[in-house]
Amino acid sequence: MHIHNPRSNKRVIIVGGGVIGLGIGWQLAKAGCAVSIYERDQAGRAASWAAAGMLAPHAEVHFEERALLRLGVQSCRMYPEWVVELESDSQMSVGYRAEGTLIVGVDRDDARELGHLYESQQLLDLKVEWITGVEAREIEPLLSPKITAAIWSRDDHQVDNRAMVDALIRAYRNAHGILHENTPVEKIEVVNGKAEGIWVKGNLEEADVIVLAAGCWSNDIDGLPKAVQPPVRPVKGQMLALQMEEGIVLQKVIRAPRAKYPTDVYLVPKDNGRLVIGATNEEMDFDTRLTAGGLFELLRGTWEAVPGIYDLPVLETWTGLRPGSRDNAPILGETSVENLIMATGHYRNGILLTPVTAREIASLILTGENSETIAPFQLSRFS
Repeated sequence: MHIHNPRSNKRVIIVGGGVIGLGIGWQLAKAGCAVSIYERDQAGRAASWAAAGMLAPHAEVHFEERALLRLGVQSCRMYPEWVVELESDSQMSVGYRAEGTLIVGVDRDDARELGHLYESQQLLDLKVEWITGVEAREIEPLLSPKITAAIWSRDDHQVDNRAMVDALIRAYRNAHGILHENTPVEKIEVVNGKAEGIWVKGNLEEADVIVLAAGCWSNDIDGLPKAVQPPVRPVKGQMLALQMEEGIVLQKVIRAPRAKYPTDVYLVPKDNGRLVIGATNEEMDFDTRLTAGGLFELLRGTWEAVPGIYDLPVLETWTGLRPGSRDNAPILGETSVENLIMATGHYRNGILLTPVTAREIASLILTGENSETIAPFQLSRFS
């Protein structure tokens, strides 16, 4: 994306170096802005690294979240072009796969819940199909014979989020963006209602625009008036990865919502043979400990959907902290503080919403014009 105008020489500081901050920074640096990203830890190694990489606006839909659905569908449609641009600029693959997603019901209760989801999808005019367990196993033979029904969503895809992190870092640096890692921002300098810079290591770094994209740490940074502190909290997710082996290789993303159990599961096969399994959904503040119960629920749900995983070796276990806003939708766009822009609170949809967020926030900074796309997601909706 190239937007040429007088605003292209702006000095932009982005607080937060996950996929959202990196994506915005890459687009702005390509357009000629002087961009610096400040990341409290290692770039892209928090929620962006912990994710599974699903692009699933249809599978995760809730009837009352129509604006979020529109945003997710728009971003999902942008992905093929986004991937071409990112892979070209980084000379790296991001593992984009468009095989579709199966949402399965393991027993009668699950199938009933699945029916409610399908009704919502139909009311929202989404392109999904109701299929039998037999038809689901024709698409993905490793599914359990107990599965009686499924929803086939051809338009829900996936990307290798860890590969995308690495590609964004390289593309951003190739565009002459500056990345400061292990550099926490102490304070945003606000003078007379205007953001003028950030305090880092006791020094004031000035900028024309500040973008707050620090995920679940976004409201921990000092300096903002109370009314402008984003209502973002950490939501813990425990996950694990198995190594697929000959004869036990999934091709499709499998989602198994469980009516009786506390944790729905999803299985996301990657090109390198990893099978990513997630995820718990826990309101535990900044606790990142793995628990026996969390891993047990994930493995139980996975085994009931795909029994063949029983003997697969465990590669890795981890936790991530999703940035959830008060209504679990992202916070995007201008604020009542001049020159301060939000791009945070993406909750479970950070990877999905990276292209639309990056392009819309970059366009806002370069043109000064608010778009209808992100208008429903401004911080002011919480006032």
